[in-house]
Amino acid sequence: MMELGLEGRTVLVTGATGAIGRAAARAFAAQGARVALAFRHRREAAEALAAELSGPDRSRAFAVPYALEDSASPRWVVAAVEDRWGGLDVLVANARREDPRLEPHARFEDVREEHWLPLVADGFAPAIRTVQWAVAGMRKRGWGRIALVASPQAAGGDRGAEFHAVARAGLHGLARGLVAEVGGDGVLVNAVCPAPPPPGRPPATPEDIARTLLFLCSAANATITGEALTLVGRR
Repeated sequence: MMELGLEGRTVLVTGATGAIGRAAARAFAAQGARVALAFRHRREAAEALAAELSGPDRSRAFAVPYALEDSASPRWVVAAVEDRWGGLDVLVANARREDPRLEPHARFEDVREEHWLPLVADGFAPAIRTVQWAVAGMRKRGWGRIALVASPQAAGGDRGAEFHAVARAGLHGLARGLVAEVGGDGVLVNAVCPAPPPPGRPPATPEDIARTLLFLCSAANATITGEALTLVGRR
């Protein structure tokens, strides 16, 4: 069996109450990692998952609020992990807001800036802020793994989804752009992009996605960084 080297590592999963977030949290906990579960609204669900993953001594998981719209929230979330466990080794940035257009039938050129700007900012800015706070400690300790979960929309785009596509492309660019910045400090950064499968194939499950995140964020991955991996379904 491949040695993932996650025993005792500390992991922060944002968007932890969603299907992918829950699967990722369980996958890391099963490997012996300690997991912080960042949630936006579903406190009871996050606390129930933390209780499930905490272990006999109740010390291996906890839930922490995370507000996408609050620019200070990522700082306090990362600080909460570092204060409790002495550092953060792995960040799975899964939280994002993908509200529909307020003008769903408008042509692209007619969508007003006050409507499209939040779609771009809320899909991209929270991840940047969280990575900024997380990566500082990783660089000091000489080891870290970051996985950005990008939009599950098809790479070719859907009508009315162009602004979400901009945010998704920004996450891809963040992963690639950080390679030269943090690679020399032992920090690897990748994006994972679930997408609709080709006809006749079932979609990737949250557990499939979690296994990909697990490998990319483990010690078994020593070379893959700056990539945007598209998961298009199961065979």
